[in-house]
Amino acid sequence: MTAIIALSLFGILNLFLGFWLSRKMIQQITMLFLAIGIGITLTDWNHEFLWFGNMFRTNNTSINFSVIIQLAAFFVVAFSNAFGQDDEHTHPAEYYAIMLFSTVGAIIMVSFDHLMMLFVGLEILSVAMYVLTGSDKRNLRSNEAAIKYFLMGSFATGILLFGMTLVYGATRTFYISNMANVIASSAPESMPSFLYAGVLLMLVGMLFKVSAAPFHFWTPDVYDGAPTIFTMFMSTVVKTAGFAAIYHIFAGVFGGLYSTWVMPVYYISMLTLLIGNVTAVYQQSIKRMLAYSSISHAGYMLLTVSARQGSSTSSILFYSLAYTLATLTAFAVFKIVSEYQTGRTEKPNNFQSFEGLAKANPFLAFCFTVSLLSLAGIPLTAGFWGKFFVFTDTFNRNIVYPVIIAILMSAVGIYYYFKGIIAVYFKQGDIQKIEVSTLYQVALGLTTLGTLVLGLFPNLVKSLF
Repeated sequence: MTAIIALSLFGILNLFLGFWLSRKMIQQITMLFLAIGIGITLTDWNHEFLWFGNMFRTNNTSINFSVIIQLAAFFVVAFSNAFGQDDEHTHPAEYYAIMLFSTVGAIIMVSFDHLMMLFVGLEILSVAMYVLTGSDKRNLRSNEAAIKYFLMGSFATGILLFGMTLVYGATRTFYISNMANVIASSAPESMPSFLYAGVLLMLVGMLFKVSAAPFHFWTPDVYDGAPTIFTMFMSTVVKTAGFAAIYHIFAGVFGGLYSTWVMPVYYISMLTLLIGNVTAVYQQSIKRMLAYSSISHAGYMLLTVSARQGSSTSSILFYSLAYTLATLTAFAVFKIVSEYQTGRTEKPNNFQSFEGLAKANPFLAFCFTVSLLSLAGIPLTAGFWGKFFVFTDTFNRNIVYPVIIAILMSAVGIYYYFKGIIAVYFKQGDIQKIEVSTLYQVALGLTTLGTLVLGLFPNLVKSLF
């Protein structure tokens, strides 16, 4: 709760500092604010608190998710050093402030103990992302992405709220702990039938937020149309917060109704894996490929939710961290290369524009390769162990067919991820040396190092969760 108050105040302060400080100073101040937020969050370690009328709960799991979210936001800000510097009409302080506010919403989503707190956090995060998606106001694709995201997000929110009202009508409480007690102490035949409808409607509303199929249609267009720096934010912070909320609600509160929601989650996870991976194969744009890749990773994480094992909490935390680091690196390299290629080629986002990157820019090529290897689940990277832990949890639940499909789709993923590696190392291109700022290089090095460290020492990190 202290971190939420601090980051909210920092966001307001950012708006005023924008009048006096330079763009570079605003970026550094925002990074400092997020670092302070991480420090404040960690001070609550091994302590459980209830705040604001017992509507907000802080424990080690929520702290871990909050740190991952703030760490992702920290690196997004570090990679945004070039944002708006060529446009005198942009005001980066405003965008950084909105990012801080959306981070607050994400933290609320991983720490709520009351359904209204979930709704408040979700809306703070969502409204901020609608604005950031359409922030490139003179770009028609950005405008289109924002309106699609807003309209479809509004429908999903309405479905979620309808589900909440049905659950409230059945349990007569919005408090998570009370709701779980009512469900656990009641015989299944004594519960009203609309409770099950409410659970499924809440599932649909939350699955939209993490772009699981068949609620994924907005993802490719929104990821492609939004400015890359905000796509990076969306694919890491929003997805981590969404899955933390889903896991908290369904594996925890609705654990007593496991038989009601587990089969839909099975089928949705398999459908998400199929659609995400197969469609990614046909993409020529790296940005759209990463969008469909994000959809496929939602399928893997849903398997952990459906497994509901004792180790599932640490597995989903590890997977979230591994996915976040790899995605940050991939989008960061994509951003710097596509900006360099803009005006030099007709399609700066395609695989062809990355051909020959390793020859003139070996550091960028190495970081990009490590990130793709991790997303593909290749050994000695964090992504391999993330998938291994997910498959282990699912298999221990005797869930066989989804695991088989997940393994087959992982093989499909290797194909389209390696398209990027082949373009970088084995194709000839005319890319020259790209000037990268020191901060950008340091941030890239840290995310890449994190991916390798998690891959080499997974148990040391997983034990912290």
